Amino acid sequence: MNFKKAINRVIGLFVYSIIAVVFISALFAAETAEKDKAAVRKAAEGFYSALNVMFTGEIDPMVNVWSHGDDVTYMGPGGGIRVGWQRILADWKIQAALKLGGKVVPENMHVTVGRDLAIVSNYEVGENMTADGKPLKVKIRATNLFRYKDGKWKMIGHHTDILPFLQK
Repeated sequence: MNFKKAINRVIGLFVYSIIAVVFISALFAAETAEKDKAAVRKAAEGFYSALNVMFTGEIDPMVNVWSHGDDVTYMGPGGGIRVGWQRILADWKIQAALKLGGKVVPENMHVTVGRDLAIVSNYEVGENMTADGKPLKVKIRATNLFRYKDGKWKMIGHHTDILPFLQK
């Protein structure tokens, strides 16, 4: 084999190796992205499960799904904005005490995942009870924000449309 053919063969093997590495990396990235999306979807479903439990007066599951940082935000259906875990927790406790009952589920969930932040947009659809015990249908838009830390996706923001019957 002459020198020129040997060089061409080495270059060809190098190019094929690069293509193989890129292809395998792309497959791995796609698989990882799908796993991350599934994990974020599970975290969002955990929030809605905690929300429904909170409607019965129990707050602990809600405490477990949230990050407890000073940078977390909540703009719920009662209006206003709460910044920081202690303010948000106080608001959830007030809502739990109302024991609104009913159930809300996410519909048309769209998940976008980055390296350590994720956004979940959906409708919240269901029914709650008003202060005077009458059932009220609910359908509002919601955006949920999650941060990946210490191996878990925790909520760092929940923002919804306003429900007039909850406004103060």
